[in-house]
Amino acid sequence: MKPLRLSLLVLLLFSSYMLPAQTFTVSTNKRYILKEGKPFFWLGDTAWELFHRLDREDADYYLKKRASQGFTVIQAVALAEFDGLEVPNAYGEKPLVGNDPTKPNDAYFKHVDYIIDKAADYGLTIAFLPTWGDKVFKSTWGKGPEVFNEANAEVYGKWLGSRYKGKKNIIWVLGGDRNPRQGTRDVEIWKAMAAGIQAGVGGGDKALMTYHPQPNKEGSSEWFHNDEWFDFNMFQTGHCRDSPVYVSIKRSYDRQLIKPVLDGEPIYEDHPVCFNAKENGTSSAFDVRKSAYLDLFAGALGHTYGCHDIWQMYSPNREAVNGPNIFWQQALNLPGANEMKFVRKLIESRPVLDRVPDQTVVVEGDLGPHERIQASRGNDYIFIYSAAGRSFSVNPGKISGKQVTAFWYDPKNGKTNDAGAFDNQTVTKYTPPTTGYGHDWILVLDDASKNYSKPAL
Repeated sequence: MKPLRLSLLVLLLFSSYMLPAQTFTVSTNKRYILKEGKPFFWLGDTAWELFHRLDREDADYYLKKRASQGFTVIQAVALAEFDGLEVPNAYGEKPLVGNDPTKPNDAYFKHVDYIIDKAADYGLTIAFLPTWGDKVFKSTWGKGPEVFNEANAEVYGKWLGSRYKGKKNIIWVLGGDRNPRQGTRDVEIWKAMAAGIQAGVGGGDKALMTYHPQPNKEGSSEWFHNDEWFDFNMFQTGHCRDSPVYVSIKRSYDRQLIKPVLDGEPIYEDHPVCFNAKENGTSSAFDVRKSAYLDLFAGALGHTYGCHDIWQMYSPNREAVNGPNIFWQQALNLPGANEMKFVRKLIESRPVLDRVPDQTVVVEGDLGPHERIQASRGNDYIFIYSAAGRSFSVNPGKISGKQVTAFWYDPKNGKTNDAGAFDNQTVTKYTPPTTGYGHDWILVLDDASKNYSKPAL
C-alpha cells in the first residue's frame, strides 16, 4: 500500500475513534427516537426520587425489577423535589456545596454515577433531570431554595454534560414540573442550562434533550419548539381521570416544524384522582392502560407510566405527599405496571417507523375518553383501541393488501383471540370479545400477505 493511502486510512480510523457515534437520535421522519440507528420504544417510569432517597442496594432492586417488566426508560432527578438541596442522600451527601450550582459535590454524584451505570447493566436508559423546577422558582409548592440564574445554570449544565458525555444511556430532560413564567428570565435560564449541557457533551455529538412541564395544552413546545437543542415535545397530563391528552398529542404531532411527542407524566397508578381520593377514589390499572394506548395511537413516540407510591419512593418514617397507600417495594407489582410490557410487545411487533395516527380508519366519530376508539396504522397493519369494548366499523383500503387478517389483543394479559380474515375493499364491522367499563381491547388488522406473527407473551 502506498504511504499516502496508508496515512489516509489511519486518519479515517483515528477520526472515527475520536468522534463516537450518537447513541440516541431522532428518526429521519422526525416522529420517533432511534438508539444506535434502530427504533427505540420509550417505556418510562417516573422514579423522580431515585437518586435522592434510595441507597445502592434498593436502587439495584428497583432497576432490576423494572427491567424485568419491560421498561426501557427511568426518569430521575439529580437535585430532587423533597428538599433535595438540604436533605442528604442515603449516604449523607448533599448535591451542591453551599447550594451553589457551580460547586457540585463529587461524592453525591458518585452515587448518581453508580445508578446510571447499574441502569445500563440492565439495559435501561436514564431520562436525566438536572434539577427539579423548584430550584428555579417555587410557585405555590416545592421547597426550593431558588438557586439558579442564567450564568450558573450554564456552568452546572456544562459540568453535567462533561461528566456524563461517556454514558450511552442518558436522555436529558430539563424543567422538572414547572412552566416558565411570563415576565421572568425562566426561559433564558433553561436555555442556558441546555447550552451548557451541549457544550459539556461536545465531541460532535448532539445531546438528545426535552423539557418536562406542568399540564398545559401545548406541552413544552409552548416555549421551546423552535430551539435547536429541543428534540422532542413532552406533555404532562396531570392526575385527573380521562383527560383527553390525546387531542394535544395529535395537535403537537401535526405541528410544523415536525418533532416527536411524548406524554412524560400521565395519570399515575394508585394516585388520588384529581388529588381527591375521598370523592374520586384512586386511579387504577385501567386508567393507566387507557392513557397509554390513547396517547400512542394519537401519535406519541412512546409512553411513560407512573405510580404514586414509587415516584416518591414511599417507605416508613419518610415524608409522604398526597397520601400514598403502599410502600414502593410493594407498588412495583401493581397490575398496571405489569401490564405495560404488553404495550411494548404490541408496538414492537410491527414496523415502528411507518406507524401514524389515522382516525379515518374508523367510521365512528369522537365518543369521548370514556368510550374512545383510537386508530393508528402502518403501511400494512392497523391498531384500533376500543376503550370500553364498543363495536366499530373499519373503512377499507387504508393499508396494503386485498385481504386482512384480524385478531383481538387483550391489553390486560397480552393474549390474542383470532377474529378471522376479511376483504379489504368493503366496510367491515368488528365487535370486541367483551364490553363495558374496564373491558378495553385492541383490534389488529394485518395485510394477509405479510404473514406477521402475533406479539409474543
